[in-house]
Order: sequence, then C-alpha cells, then structure tokens
Amino acid sequence: MRVALHSMVRPGAVDEYRVHHAAIPDDLVALFERAGIHDWSIWRSGDRLFHLVDCDDFDAAIRVVDSDPANEAWQSVIGRYVAGFLGPDGEDAFAPLEPIWSLGAQRSGA
Repeated sequence: MRVALHSMVRPGAVDEYRVHHAAIPDDLVALFERAGIHDWSIWRSGDRLFHLVDCDDFDAAIRVVDSDPANEAWQSVIGRYVAGFLGPDGEDAFAPLEPIWSLGAQRSGA
C-alpha cells in the first residue's frame, strides 16, 4: 500500500532539516524493513513536506516503529526541525492524506 503524509518544517529550519535528513541512521533503515516499510520519500514546497510511504500495512508499521529505540533516537534529532504533521483536513495529526485520484487506478478500473 502507499500512503501520503504532510508535515511542516519549523520556520528557518529548512537547511538544517535537509542536512540532517540527507540520510537516516542504519538502525532506522533496518527498523523500517522489519516494520514492512519498503520505501519512504519526501518532497518539499516552502515549509511543507510531503511524504510518500510504500509499505505492507501503514497502521501496523507505525505500531512497530513508534516505540522502537531507533525511532525515538531519530525523533530526538529530526524533531527539532519538524513543526508537526497535518491530517487530511488540515488538523494536527500523523494520519495519511485522503487519496483523490490515481492514473494507475483509473487505468485499471479500480
């Protein structure tokens, strides 16, 4: 499955975010693999970040990742630069965005 997430960089922290997110720690990469996360990419527009996560099951993956020490260590670093996540209605939430349209789905008739 693929899900999209939306987060924001703290004002003035884009350059630091880029530097610290150029690569994630190896133990976090291994954690993502154990959690069934196959790919996670991030794009930026201004202070807005858009994430695309390819995983087996997003909710199950986040349950595995959330309390793991590798994630806690990473959040203590990268969290200094992230203002927060927004859900599909713009509310403060770590929740997937609402899918609206996909060319692949349209082509397959799904």
